[in-house]
Amino acid sequence: MNVLQQAKENGHGIGAFNVILLEHAEAIVAGAEAAGLPVILQISQNCVQYHGSLEPILAGTLAVARNAQVPTVVHLDHAEDEELVQQAVRLGVHSVMFDASSDDYEVNVRRTAAMAEFCHAEGVPIEAELGEVGGKDGVHAPGVRTDPADAQAFVQATGVDSLAVAVGSSHAMTERTALLDLELLAALAQNVPVPLVLHGSSGVSDEQLADAVRAGLVKVNISTHLNGLFTRAIREKLAADERVVDPRKYIVPGRIAVADEVERLLLLLARP
Repeated sequence: MNVLQQAKENGHGIGAFNVILLEHAEAIVAGAEAAGLPVILQISQNCVQYHGSLEPILAGTLAVARNAQVPTVVHLDHAEDEELVQQAVRLGVHSVMFDASSDDYEVNVRRTAAMAEFCHAEGVPIEAELGEVGGKDGVHAPGVRTDPADAQAFVQATGVDSLAVAVGSSHAMTERTALLDLELLAALAQNVPVPLVLHGSSGVSDEQLADAVRAGLVKVNISTHLNGLFTRAIREKLAADERVVDPRKYIVPGRIAVADEVERLLLLLARP
């Protein structure tokens, strides 16, 4: 049984944290090992573009996962390009998220179903998105919510293994002020047979995250929040000693900050 399905059956949440540098993967796994809980390492399409190609960062992240003392999934996140999904699967990624949510519903269904067929033939679970998880503007508008009936039909039509839903979170938030529609989330959990995923969870408070897991949320994606901690710790180290030039000296505090917060968040999600 995969970690998402197991978490769903146990009524727990599981954290999915974005890898930008290899140090993120190391820190995330350290936090998961301290918590004694499974974790998901995510490599986004934006991350691939930053590194210039998928293979080096994926190979390093897979190596970190293989050596982890807890179940660790390496996941391709927010891939809008079918070729990138196919490449990731060939290179050994454990699961993928194919994102055609910006397309019309019918196009989203058609493209996602084709990707699901490909991934399942290779034994790889696939996540998709229905509804629009906002950017910085308009996240609380009624039009960016996922309809439960549409979600049920979408999962049936595409055969995806998990579904990212829009219930009030927003990508790239630096303050944890988003208000989730917990009633809608509960209705989605009642209607949709596969694990539900929340993107943009950096802007969601601890209390709301715990409430969301109790309402049926399973996978919780967090990136910006950890990046803020990582960067602040490095800034503080550099400000304290201008003589430091070795990256190993100033990145370690950032890695520790990420590991500590991953441990805390995983425990919060596992015991809401």
